[in-house]
Amino acid sequence: MKLAIRIILTLITLAISAYIGILLILMLAFSGVNVILSFMAALFFPCLTLPLLWAWKHRYKICIIWVICALIYGLCLGIPYAIKQYDQSLIVNTSPNIVIEEYLPFNEDSKIVKIDSEFQLEGELPVIDGAAAVFPVYSAFVHAVYPETTEFGDGVFEYNNTSYGYELLAQKKTDVFFGAYPSKEQIEYAKECETEFIYTPIGHEAFVFFVHKDNPIDNLTTQQIKDIYSGKITNWKEVGGNDEEIVAYQRNEGSGSQSMLKRFMGETKIMDAPSEQVNDMMSGIIEQVADYRNKTSSIGFSFRYYVEGIIQNPDIKVISIDGIAPTVDNIKSETYPIITKLYAVSTANEENPNVQILIDWILSEEGQIIIEETGYSGIQVSKSEDKE
Repeated sequence: MKLAIRIILTLITLAISAYIGILLILMLAFSGVNVILSFMAALFFPCLTLPLLWAWKHRYKICIIWVICALIYGLCLGIPYAIKQYDQSLIVNTSPNIVIEEYLPFNEDSKIVKIDSEFQLEGELPVIDGAAAVFPVYSAFVHAVYPETTEFGDGVFEYNNTSYGYELLAQKKTDVFFGAYPSKEQIEYAKECETEFIYTPIGHEAFVFFVHKDNPIDNLTTQQIKDIYSGKITNWKEVGGNDEEIVAYQRNEGSGSQSMLKRFMGETKIMDAPSEQVNDMMSGIIEQVADYRNKTSSIGFSFRYYVEGIIQNPDIKVISIDGIAPTVDNIKSETYPIITKLYAVSTANEENPNVQILIDWILSEEGQIIIEETGYSGIQVSKSEDKE
């Protein structure tokens, strides 16, 4: 009888263990825990209960051994987890992202520039989209000239960021995209869709590089940056800094900032980006471009307004290039060496007349006020053509 009960309890224990084990493996593995440690966690429940069922007389020794093993396992699990959490704490979100709710139109607490315009769009409204760094700008356009019934994500006022945004524009699912100049791949995709992009400059912006606030480097030359991102310069001491290996972070292909880096580098080949392995629920372990970690050895890049106006992280500092800081005045005077245009990109043979009407208004005094008061440099103050 006792034997039968033990067998039944053993089967129940194994069934419960299998269920708990699968859950633990999934939870730990997809949290970034080592696969071996994840499988070890699945064995903890049966390793305690099964010996107790069949060797009750030795229960104290079993419990002591189990507790010791549990403590050792906890250390093995806890130390890598603590290191991972510290590493995550160093990440500065330089990827295209923005808290949309803080920049919505027709909202009293919105951070956008608000002007009262006598001009209002009527009829078929242009479907607009844009990059993260430009969202506050075109949201302010909506606030100024679109009907108050316009809502974010309603099919007229959209945000899909650079990579997907240019894809939708090429497919003519949107009418205007606000952002940096597209990549060669995005232009090629538009041609495949038999779409021609029309570029209307509406402002100027600086492409900037930043480092940890404790990095003694405050300035780099254009050539030094190219040498860093080509892999020719690999240690900060080569440019007057500390004796540390340079970790030059990049962005994902198709992003506005990565496309801008390519244009800046010109014919100079860019080295492979730092990568990291991450757990993807659909694809398992995948390798991706590493997020920027703010260490004294790091360097990253973005657009000035995104870094200073949206990220506003006190632990990073924007460096000057060729001795010139990326201030608004230096952008206006075009003395800062890496200036790019901010575009309203539409498509040829557009049938909606309101698209051109909107773009013309953006180039008017009211539209340029929004550009400048948001933090960009207006197009009308430019002295020359694109410096990309």
